Amino acid sequence: MSTEAPPARRWSRIEYERLIEPAVLHEDEPVELLGGQLLLRERQASSHAVAIELATDALRRILGAGFRIRVQLPIALDDDSEPEPDLAVVAGRPRDSVHAHPGRPALIIEIADSRLDFDRHQKGGLYARAGLGDYWIVNLVERVLEVRREPVPDGRAPFGWRYGSVVVLGPGSAAAPLVAPAATISVDELLP
Repeated sequence: MSTEAPPARRWSRIEYERLIEPAVLHEDEPVELLGGQLLLRERQASSHAVAIELATDALRRILGAGFRIRVQLPIALDDDSEPEPDLAVVAGRPRDSVHAHPGRPALIIEIADSRLDFDRHQKGGLYARAGLGDYWIVNLVERVLEVRREPVPDGRAPFGWRYGSVVVLGPGSAAAPLVAPAATISVDELLP
């Protein structure tokens, strides 16, 4: 008897979007495409939802014109990934995305509690592979902000990439996104 898992069907981003068009998947279905696999999104505790609102408020305070904040909306990351990060900062205006989801966010923020390891490694590997230079995790478990930068190839990491720089900041500390280096967000602003 074999104990190996059966092979899974891999999906492209285009196929995934076509599943939504004829309502095979409802657009509010709690799934996202990561590395060719349809995965269920995490259910949100109230602290997770509050942290999303706090991060949104902090980003609005520091970002100037020309950037927008997408909250749990799709990002056309690559041919086999269309994640829906908790927050993504993208250049431009909302109407710029009428015909296609944006693909090059300036900053992605994930709020992590029950899926902290997944956000660190799986999503981190995916975002690093896409060359995203600024990935933050608001870690609700340890009550810190993890700032991940400098994507580097690593054959042992999920998706073959990881972040070469990981800085962990506790309460009382602050970070500046690469897109607004003169502006800072305190860790206290992000934690519920």
